Amino acid sequence: MKQDFHYGNRQRLYRTLPEDTLVLLFSGHAKKKTADEDYPFYADRNFVYLTGLDCEGFVFLAEKSGGRVKETVFILPPNARDERWSGKRMRETEAKERSGIEHTAFTGELRETLHRLLKRGCFAHVALDLYKDQAGDEDTEAFCMAERIRRAAPAAQLLNLSPHIRRLRTIKQPCEIEAMRRAALITRDGIVAMMRASRPGMYEYQYKAEFDYALAQHGVLEPAFPSIISAGDNNFCIHYHEYTGQAKDGDMVLNDVGAKYDGLCNDVSRGWPCNGVFSGRQRQLYQCAYNTSEHMFSVIRPGMAMGDVDRLAREFNFEQLKAVGLCSRYEDVDRYIWHGGAHHVGWDVHDLVDASVTEPGMVFCVDIGIYCEEWGIGFRLEDNCLVTEDGCENLTAVVPRSIDAIEAVMAGDGGEAPSREREPVPGGFLG
Repeated sequence: MKQDFHYGNRQRLYRTLPEDTLVLLFSGHAKKKTADEDYPFYADRNFVYLTGLDCEGFVFLAEKSGGRVKETVFILPPNARDERWSGKRMRETEAKERSGIEHTAFTGELRETLHRLLKRGCFAHVALDLYKDQAGDEDTEAFCMAERIRRAAPAAQLLNLSPHIRRLRTIKQPCEIEAMRRAALITRDGIVAMMRASRPGMYEYQYKAEFDYALAQHGVLEPAFPSIISAGDNNFCIHYHEYTGQAKDGDMVLNDVGAKYDGLCNDVSRGWPCNGVFSGRQRQLYQCAYNTSEHMFSVIRPGMAMGDVDRLAREFNFEQLKAVGLCSRYEDVDRYIWHGGAHHVGWDVHDLVDASVTEPGMVFCVDIGIYCEEWGIGFRLEDNCLVTEDGCENLTAVVPRSIDAIEAVMAGDGGEAPSREREPVPGGFLG
C-alpha cells in the first residue's frame, strides 16, 4: 500500500472523532512461546492500516485540537548490539516515508510526552483501540494504558477506537481490492499445486508443503492464516491443524487456505477426491455445494441484510440436500451444515468490520460446507465475494471450483500450473 492510502485512512478516522482528542495506537509485541523464545512478531492490523508500519514496539500518537491534527510515531532508537542480533531497526526517515507521519520520536519519550499533554488539560478525550475478541483475553497495551490514564488523568474521557476503525475497514478501497485479486492468483497456484500432487497415500503435511512452496515462489513467506488441510475423517474437524493424517484411496481432501498480498488476506476452500475422480456420492454432494454457491453469487447485491446471506445459503443448500435424499424436512439440515455461510475478509481473515447490510466495496466469504458423516464425506466450497454497484463478483473464481475443472486439473489438463522457475512477485510478502 502506498503512503497516501494510510494517510487517507487517518484523515477519515479524525473526522469521526471529537475535538480535543488524543489518539494512541500500539503496534504490539511478540508473545512468549517458551523459555527464551518468542512467537514471530505480527503487527496489530489496525496499526498497519493507519500507519503502514509493521515494526514491533512502535506507538502512534495524534493530537486533534483547534481544527488541526499533529501526528507523531514513536520508534525504537538505534541500538548496535540489539541490531546485531535481530536486524536493523527502522530509522526516522523510512518511518516518515512509509507512513506520511511528519514527526518522529523515540519510544522512551512517550511517557513524558503523554504526561505533558494530559497535565495541560487541553484534551478532553483519549482514544485507544479497546477491542477484545473474548472477555477473558489478555489485556493489550491499550488496556494497560487506559488504566494508567484513568489514574493519572481521571477527568479525561476514554474513547474506544475499535468501532470507528471497523467502519473504515468495512468498505474496501480499489487498491485493497487489487491486492486481494493478486492474493487470489497466488492462492490458486497453491491449491493447483496440491491438486496436481494429490494421490492416495499422500500425507496432509505433504499437501501443506506443496501449498507453502507455491506461495514462497511469490515471496509470500507465510499464509494469511494457519492452513486447514485434512483428509478423510479429519475433514469433520472444522478447524483442523495437525497435518498428520493420510489420504486413502476414495477419501476427500479438504483445504481452507489463503495467501496474503500487501497486507490483504483471502480465504478459499476447495475439496477434491485424492485419487482425482469424484465418486458417485462425492459428485452428488459437491454438486449440491457448487449449485448453492453459484446461486448465492447470482443473488447477492447491495442492500441485502448480512443475516440473509447466511439464511439464503442454508435454505438453498437444504433443497439441494433434499433432492439427493439426505433431508426430508428443514430441521434435518443441521446434521449436514455445521457453520455459517459468510464472514468478512480483508486485513484479517475474519475481518473486523461494521456491517449489517451489504454495500458496494464489501468483501466477504460465501462458504458452503457439507459434512455427511454417514457417507464419510466432508468438505466446503468457499469463495470471496465483492459486492458491486449492481450485484457481486467472485474474486476467487480463478481457483478451479467445478467438478469438471477440478478433475481436469488433477489429470493435468487444466488450471495454471505453478512454475518452479517463477520469479517472486515484488512486494508479495508485505503486510
